[in-house]
Amino acid sequence: MTKQAASMEGSKADRARQCLGNRTVVFVGLMGAGKSVIGKMSAAALQVPFVDSDHEIERVARMSIPDLFEKYGEAEFRALEARVIRRLMKGGPMVLSTGGGAFMQDRIRANIRRRGLSVWLRADLSVLWERVRRRNHRPLLKTPDPKGTLSALLDTRYPIYGQSDIVVQSRDTGKEIIVDEVLDAIIAHQSTQIKGDSE
Repeated sequence: MTKQAASMEGSKADRARQCLGNRTVVFVGLMGAGKSVIGKMSAAALQVPFVDSDHEIERVARMSIPDLFEKYGEAEFRALEARVIRRLMKGGPMVLSTGGGAFMQDRIRANIRRRGLSVWLRADLSVLWERVRRRNHRPLLKTPDPKGTLSALLDTRYPIYGQSDIVVQSRDTGKEIIVDEVLDAIIAHQSTQIKGDSE
């Protein structure tokens, strides 16, 4: 990267950070969309902390997500998830990566609307499947037909994810490109909000 390009990139990140204010950027999307990786890189660009809600849940519960699902069931896990995310979002500005089912909860979406800026990393089924099929730590995919289960999750969740403030397409390209698109989208969203407020 040339010095000029680095300077331009820095100024874009600075503008995006200013647009963010005290809000938290909340990455939502299905497993395999890249929320953690893109989230960490976006946080570095914005110079704010990065937190993964699943890791925080595991720290608080002192057990893994799969163990939580197995021992307490999904309903109890979702209740804990909502409590942890509500607490984390009081500490903005930051970048927060959430589990795939978090944004499906009304109370979490409402909390994000109040305190954050939701960014949906949208990915096609083929991309998601290629990324998750070799891993066996996804509780919701422990089914006889994991790809079919993933497809069903996509059908169920994408209309809700579509309520996000920002949508960025996750795909097999350089991660830096995706992060750059996230920064552009934050700036564009703020501009749209300002224009809407002035009309």
